[in-house]
Amino acid sequence: MKHKQYSTVLILFLFLIITIFWPDNGQEIDLMNRLHPPSLTYWFGTDWLGRDMFARTVKALVYSLSLSGAAVILCAFIALFFAVAGNVNKTLNSIVDFLVDCLLSLPSLLLLIILTVVFGGGTKGILFAVSLSHWSKLTRLCKGEIHEVMCLDYIQYALGFGHGKWYVIFRHALPHVLPQWVLGMLLLFPHVLLHIAGLSFLGFGVSVAHPSIGRLLNEANTYLLTGQWWLALFPGVLLVAVTILISRAIKSFTPSKTS
Repeated sequence: MKHKQYSTVLILFLFLIITIFWPDNGQEIDLMNRLHPPSLTYWFGTDWLGRDMFARTVKALVYSLSLSGAAVILCAFIALFFAVAGNVNKTLNSIVDFLVDCLLSLPSLLLLIILTVVFGGGTKGILFAVSLSHWSKLTRLCKGEIHEVMCLDYIQYALGFGHGKWYVIFRHALPHVLPQWVLGMLLLFPHVLLHIAGLSFLGFGVSVAHPSIGRLLNEANTYLLTGQWWLALFPGVLLVAVTILISRAIKSFTPSKTS
C-alpha cells in the first residue's frame, strides 16, 4: 500500500517537473496547421491559430496551479486569523461564528462570481474572491482545535499567571493546531483548483494573456459544434487527472484512523 501511495506522489512530481520545464510555451502561431487533429507531431492537436494545444495546456495548468496555490495560502492565513480571534473572547467568538455561518449558507458559485466582479476580475479578482470565500470550513476546524487545547490544565495555569489570551494561544495552542491547519490547507487545494477553472470557464477568470485551463475550455466551447473535440477533451481530462493525483497524494500523507 505504501508503494502505491508513494508512486502517486512520484507520478505527480514528475508530471509537474515536465510541465514547468516544457520548452514550448504554446504561443507560436502557425496558420498552416490550424485546427489540426491530434497526431504524433501535435499530441493534443492545434487550435484555430495553429498553436500546439499540448504546450498551451501544460502551461495553462502550471498557471492554474500557481494561482490556486497562492489563493490557498492566503485563504489558510485568513482562516487561522479568524480561528485565533474566535478564541480570545465571547464577542469575537460570536462574530466569527456569525461570519462562518453566513459563508456556509451562501451558494459558493454565486459568492465567487460576486466577489470576482467586486474585485475587478482577472487574476487579482480570482485570488481575492477564492481566498475570501473558502476560509470558513478551515476556520471552524482550527477554532475547535484551539478551543480544546485552551481547556487543558496547563493552559489555564498559564492564564492564571497573568499571560494574555493572545500570547497563550500563539505560544501554546498554535503548535498543536498547525498540523491540522496544514492538512486542511492541502485538502482545500483541489477544490480551489476546480473552482478557479470554473470561474475562468464562465468568463470571470484571468485575461487572455495568462491562459488557464478554464480559459482553454471556454475558448474551445465555440468550436465543439464544428467537430474540434480535442480542444476541450484534453484540457478537461488533464484537469481531472491532476486533481485526482493531487487528492490521492494528499491522502497518502493523511494518517488513517486504523493505523
